[in-house]
Amino acid sequence: MALTTASLSASLSSIGISQAKGVDLPLLRDQNNATLPKADSTASASSSDSKTAATTRYTASKQLTEAQQQKVTELQQIDRNVRAHEQAHMAAGHGVVTSGPNYSYTYGPDGKQYATGGEVGIDTAYERKPEANIDKGIRIQAAALAPKDPSTQDYRVASVGEQMESTGRTDLRRQQVEEQAQAQAEAAAQREAEKKAQTQAFNEAPVNTVNDVVSNASNSAGAGNGSTPENSSQNQAANRLATAYGQSATEQATVSLFA
Repeated sequence: MALTTASLSASLSSIGISQAKGVDLPLLRDQNNATLPKADSTASASSSDSKTAATTRYTASKQLTEAQQQKVTELQQIDRNVRAHEQAHMAAGHGVVTSGPNYSYTYGPDGKQYATGGEVGIDTAYERKPEANIDKGIRIQAAALAPKDPSTQDYRVASVGEQMESTGRTDLRRQQVEEQAQAQAEAAAQREAEKKAQTQAFNEAPVNTVNDVVSNASNSAGAGNGSTPENSSQNQAANRLATAYGQSATEQATVSLFA
């Protein structure tokens, strides 16, 4: 059953379309025809062919305008830039990348999706050893600043890596100072132990006393019934020794002499 102009207008009004454009009428006509009863298989085939032809005409009539095509071109360039940006993060972030790349998409006038944003997960947790934090901080900075056009967020992540590297270097210097101080303390303790051992060995060695020196000098003088150069020298040595300790040659105080 063919639609007349009057019946087509009535059908359009019935589905709420009163200002349909001329380019849309063929499709709407075929849509309405599809709802009508089919007389036979031949009529059905004819209707299907008519619908396919109408759809082709409709698609052709929806060619993008110049402004729309320009928008699609812009989205295509953004898509390439975004993907290259995130891939640069991935390539430089060995050991610190945790996920991604994850993209956010925008539909273009041509009905296609284009990546207009993206992100890559970065591990910014501190490690236990200073050396590990230095290495990790450097790698975080490299990953964040790898793209040729880092974003504001990229610079924020890079600053986190810079702080981690700085903290690691500070901790490493402190650790080195502490290790050096400990080594010096151990060396001093070793020297003190050696000194005590030497003193103990020295105190346990045999000693002579002032009394022995004085007694020997007196005996030598009495045995010779007179002074001889040798006896005089011994007496002088004894007197000097006694004087050095604040004693007379005849005092019996004992003074240890160290060999």
